[in-house]
Parts: sequence; C-alpha cells; structure tokens
Amino acid sequence: MKLPIYQIDAFTSKLFGGNPAAVCPLDQWLTDDVMQKIGIENNLSETAFFIPDSSRSAAEGVARYKLRWFTPAREIELCGHATLASAFVIFKYLNLTANAIEFDSMSGILTVTRNEDLITLDFPSIPVTPTALRSDLVEALGIAPALLYNSQRTLAVFENAEQILNMKPNLSKLAAIPDISGIAVTAPGVDCDFVSRFFIPKFGIDEDPVTGSAHCILIPYWADRLGKSKLFARQLSSRGGELWCESLGDRVKMSGKAVEYMRGEIEV
Repeated sequence: MKLPIYQIDAFTSKLFGGNPAAVCPLDQWLTDDVMQKIGIENNLSETAFFIPDSSRSAAEGVARYKLRWFTPAREIELCGHATLASAFVIFKYLNLTANAIEFDSMSGILTVTRNEDLITLDFPSIPVTPTALRSDLVEALGIAPALLYNSQRTLAVFENAEQILNMKPNLSKLAAIPDISGIAVTAPGVDCDFVSRFFIPKFGIDEDPVTGSAHCILIPYWADRLGKSKLFARQLSSRGGELWCESLGDRVKMSGKAVEYMRGEIEV
C-alpha cells in the first residue's frame, strides 16, 4: 500500500530551518505498531498522522480532522510543530478553501487558522509551580538556573540568552533523571522577548529544534513576568525558530511559518 508523505520545516520561513516534521494524511488509521514503525523509520522528532473527522458536523470554512503524533520512541499527547506542519499540508494541498482547521487530538480540540503565510495554533495554557533547585539537574545541565519550575515539563529559567545559546547538557545524565521527561531552558531575549531550548532525550529526541508544546508553558510564564500578552520568541537550537505568541489566560496562541522540504510516497 502506497501512502503520501510530506516533510515540512515548521516555525521558519527558510528551508533547513525550524523543526522538520513528517506528515502522513490517511483515509483511516493504520495500526499503532505500523505508525510507530513509520515514526522510527522517518527518524524525525515527530511524525504526524491525520484522518478526516466524520464524527462532527461540518462548518463553513472549517476542516475537521483527527490527529496523532509519534516520536521515534512513542506516541505523544501534544506537538506544536507537527500540528503546524499538518495544517500547512491541509491548507496547501487538501482543503484549499478552508480558513480554519479543528484537530481532535489527545489534548482535546486544537484550532488552527491562517493569515497569508502565517499559521496560528490555539493550544492549552500550562501553568508552572516554583520548586527548589536540585543537584542532579544542575549536574546534567552543567550550569545552575536562577529559577526552577515544575509542570508537565520542567522549566529552568536563566539570566541571559548567552547561557541558553552556549549550554551543552549531559544528555545521558538528563535522561537518567526518573521524574523529568523533558526540560525547557529559557532566558530573556536580546532581539526578542524570550529565548529557549528544549531537551527531551527520554523520548528519543536529544534536542528538539523548535517546540510548540513547550511554549504552552513558556508563553504564560513570560507574559506574566513581562506584563504583556503578545510576545515574540526565538528557539536557539542550531536550526533556529521564530514564534509570534499570545497569552489568552487558559489558552495560548503561537504563530509561525512553514516551508516544504519534500513530498512523496511510502510503501507499507
């Protein structure tokens, strides 16, 4: 059986930037085992699969799909850049008249809209709770953060962007910490409101180039700290990424661009 596949660079306006995601449009779900094997074979941080959602009535200008994401290690509950990449494929190739997409996912209904070449994700806001610094994390990161927070992911706040850019964590030590599945490191920006990087070696991803789900934590934190609801962010991975962000209380919006790298077929 031949299936279409796309590889999209998300949260960037230039090829070979942002975060690459594979996107596989389907008519019906494959088995979990096959989707996981495709994720392993693609060897990207995420592979997205979606099918048309016939369980909900159609609305004018809104396309509805069910969406799932797989890393090379496991299925995950939320992924920003692969959602943006999926929306890019739908808007460009599959549903040219739609102005909005509603994805039914493990994290609920995710709404995506477009304004010319900017695609906006509406995601849940995730609050953080202050916690004490811990020696195992400081040893893994190689530098002590100024502040540490717990949430669905750990958030470590540093004093300046240079610390984030130059950080070289010990990924094996980070993966060995039992109660930390992934960590976002962040600091005030120089030419933006804030910068970040995201490490998640436990899920088979040493460093995620641009991480939409981490910004569900980062956006409300920085909006509260800076006293503003609209922010511009950069993720300082080697590929780099740009996000236009907005805090809306219990929701956040993050907007970015996307570039097609490849499209073709896979045989399963």
